[in-house]
Amino acid sequence: MKPMAHLGVGIGWRPEIADAVERLSGLDWVEVVAENVCPGHLPESLLRLRERGTRVVPHGVSLGLGGADRPDAAKLAALGERAVALGAPLVTEHIAFVRTSSPVLEAGHLLPVPRTRDALDVLCENVRIAQDALPVPLALENIAALFAWPGEELTEGQFLTELVERTGVRLLIDVANLHTNRVNRGEDPAAVLDAVPLEALAYVHVAGGIERAGVWHDTHAHPVPPVVLDLLAELRSRVEPAGVLLERDDDFPSEAELAGELAAIRAVVTAGPAAPAAPITAGSADAARTEPDPEQAAEPDRVAESGPVAESGPVAESTRTRVALGQAALLSALVAGTPVPEGFDRRRIRVQARALAAKRADVVAKVAPELPVILGGPDPYREAFLSYAKGRPMTSGYRRDALDFAEDLLIRDLPADPAARRRLTTWWRDRAGAEPPRRIVRWVRTLSGRAA
Repeated sequence: MKPMAHLGVGIGWRPEIADAVERLSGLDWVEVVAENVCPGHLPESLLRLRERGTRVVPHGVSLGLGGADRPDAAKLAALGERAVALGAPLVTEHIAFVRTSSPVLEAGHLLPVPRTRDALDVLCENVRIAQDALPVPLALENIAALFAWPGEELTEGQFLTELVERTGVRLLIDVANLHTNRVNRGEDPAAVLDAVPLEALAYVHVAGGIERAGVWHDTHAHPVPPVVLDLLAELRSRVEPAGVLLERDDDFPSEAELAGELAAIRAVVTAGPAAPAAPITAGSADAARTEPDPEQAAEPDRVAESGPVAESGPVAESTRTRVALGQAALLSALVAGTPVPEGFDRRRIRVQARALAAKRADVVAKVAPELPVILGGPDPYREAFLSYAKGRPMTSGYRRDALDFAEDLLIRDLPADPAARRRLTTWWRDRAGAEPPRRIVRWVRTLSGRAA
């Protein structure tokens, strides 16, 4: 395998800070949330960055490669299209599950997979399916978690190492997530860094968070704390990363603060010699998998060639079923109020459930900013949405969730103010293209759901 192409120090591109990102001096590259851009209508800011030679890497959040189901072909195609449109050298995703198909539930968030043999078998097969479908190499990120699964059979280091050995996938190491898991799950970041094959490292994420009541929340909305920069230095002492990226997704600071955080990251990356990466051997770390140059990445029918990796047969359907049952029980407890499965930390699950509901309310308000206005402001909107969410788990995306929320209010003759209700009806009709269903329809739907 060729060494990972040098990326340098970069930042996550977001529309809210697009102008500031363009003005940041010394910026080497950017990462964009893949689902937030359309290949045929790329934002002008991204196009200008590309024109001046700034590399752009798409970062997916919705594949759910750790889920029990095989990857969705349409989602894989969409991710590949974005890689081609951006001329990206690779694409990245997460080691996580985000949905279940029976029952149909969406988490709206990255949830940890159990570190078991069954879950690893499913993940490896899903990764190979994704690799075969994508036009450029794939790297996967370790995620942050509020809780651990009971009965785990492997450590984080063992899980990631075997994933690399069996699939040849690269790793995206998020040092902020290592810190999160140290606080929340008692895991030693140094032990993880010692165990994982750093020769497979694609690049590194750095982000901020906050601790509340003994739980670390990976918010991406706070400054990068010194403890996370210390972990970046720990990684840097072991290997010279090809790229390091600052993530910020909310509560965006001033341009000067962003520049200061990037300078702090750059100081860590450039301070002192690093241990060289171990040589790549056949059967490990994306062995013999080539890194395309930007010209090659622009060819939509090009499939990255994978080298020899450890062989394994297809995953038995019984294995996928076992993984599916465990994930469905957990996700139902998180978003549908069903009992917490045996062995989980119930307090942590309650914290996670509240966090998921709050995130859901926040994202719906972003994709449908008219709703808080119609409902009288952020506080009345949030109260109404969280009440709705208790009985209505998300089964599709956030835009559908916004429509379902509005429909639910109208069926219950809400909001109480007639003028606000008329505005909500107009808003709903303009987007749904239909009349709000009457109460009887809602009752029938409720009864049908109970019968099922």
